[in-house]
Amino acid sequence: MRCTSPISTIYLGGGTPSQLTIPQLHHLFDAIYIYNKVEPDAEVTIEVNPDDVTPDFVAALKALPVNRVSMGAQTFDNQRLHWLHRRHTSQQVSQAVTLLRQTGIQNISIDLMYGFPNETLEDWHADISRALALNVEHISAYCLMIEEDTPLYRMQLPELDEELECQMYYTLIDRLEAAGYEHYEISNFARPGFRSLHNSSYWTGTPYVGLGAAAHSYDVRTRSWNISDIRQYIEAIQKNQRPYEEELIDADTRYNDMVTVALRTREGLSLSSITDTQRTHCLKNAQRFIDAGLLVLSDDALRLTRKGLFVSDMIMSDLIMV
Repeated sequence: MRCTSPISTIYLGGGTPSQLTIPQLHHLFDAIYIYNKVEPDAEVTIEVNPDDVTPDFVAALKALPVNRVSMGAQTFDNQRLHWLHRRHTSQQVSQAVTLLRQTGIQNISIDLMYGFPNETLEDWHADISRALALNVEHISAYCLMIEEDTPLYRMQLPELDEELECQMYYTLIDRLEAAGYEHYEISNFARPGFRSLHNSSYWTGTPYVGLGAAAHSYDVRTRSWNISDIRQYIEAIQKNQRPYEEELIDADTRYNDMVTVALRTREGLSLSSITDTQRTHCLKNAQRFIDAGLLVLSDDALRLTRKGLFVSDMIMSDLIMV
């Protein structure tokens, strides 16, 4: 699929693109740049595993248009990394950041995870300290979620205490903001000028094109998703068949999408961007959350308060149209 508008962000992720060979990465970028117009200052991100960041790998990055790296650190506790079946060690995260800096990458993001079984608040403080010591430009952090029908689910682990989860989340916010990071989205923090432009496009409803098996695309009118089986995906393309399914987005679905992405951001949901009917519905359902101090209405926008951030899913589910 070709983009009809100039591309301002490119994101290689949703898997582990650092497992691709260097020739494969060159081939991929060549195709993107040949068939699309890419802005000269486009943000170009690649996701990596820390142990894939070798001297040879970072040397090869110099020949690619990559200017941002997102790395899954998860935790700096080696026992928990082993429990997660991660290949890397905590030491390799630091080594990877050093190598990336040496090759000229000045925009690095790391992912953190909290809420592990038996993890204490002191453990989480230690992880945050290790992350801050890396002095990266962007940090994303998520609470461990155990999905049904997964190996972790079958282990029948005890659920994380909600009060402790809340303490961990607010500890994250307080420490990162004190260190100069902007809390610009529920799970994302950035140094000034280093917000993820690509992720921000999702939250502001910017159209995007997804390439590869299971990738999603959005053009305001429709949402589509590619075949998830890579062999079937390739076969469909070779046979000149449509390798994706799609759905039309009606007015209510578009409104629901806006609620569930815009409220995640620091800027919140602009009421001027929705219809009068949607505005009436939204404000009516939002009033009890405003009264409870979970939402604030200012400058014609609804925003989550600090208290509201932790229960954002509940708030969003009450504001959408069903």
